[in-house]
Amino acid sequence: MDREWNDTQPIYRQIRDRVVAMILDGLLNEGDPLPSVRSVAVENRVNPITVMKGYQQLVDEDLVEMKRGRGMFINAGARRLLLQGERKRFLSEEWPRIQATIRRLGLTEEELLDEDAAGRRPSKKER
Repeated sequence: MDREWNDTQPIYRQIRDRVVAMILDGLLNEGDPLPSVRSVAVENRVNPITVMKGYQQLVDEDLVEMKRGRGMFINAGARRLLLQGERKRFLSEEWPRIQATIRRLGLTEEELLDEDAAGRRPSKKER
């Protein structure tokens, strides 16, 4: 997990969001254990209660299952559930702001799809 925290939201929420990103990126898969509360707390220099609160949100969202004495594990279907929710959130919250910026800058569809114009370097194959 990334050790940098931002001031825009509580740390427990950032911990939850980092686990979500790890699931969406395929770093954590169904049935995989979450890192222990204690190890995350020590590694990130935060209170174990803070980590537990972030993990509890994942349990409340049915993304993670707590197995007494064994730890917490990613539930079956967690990635699919997250994709549905994250796509819906992106389209309702982030996409309208992006569209407004596109209109404000007068960008065309061609400019948006032209990867070279976006600063991407051509691969050796493309040169």
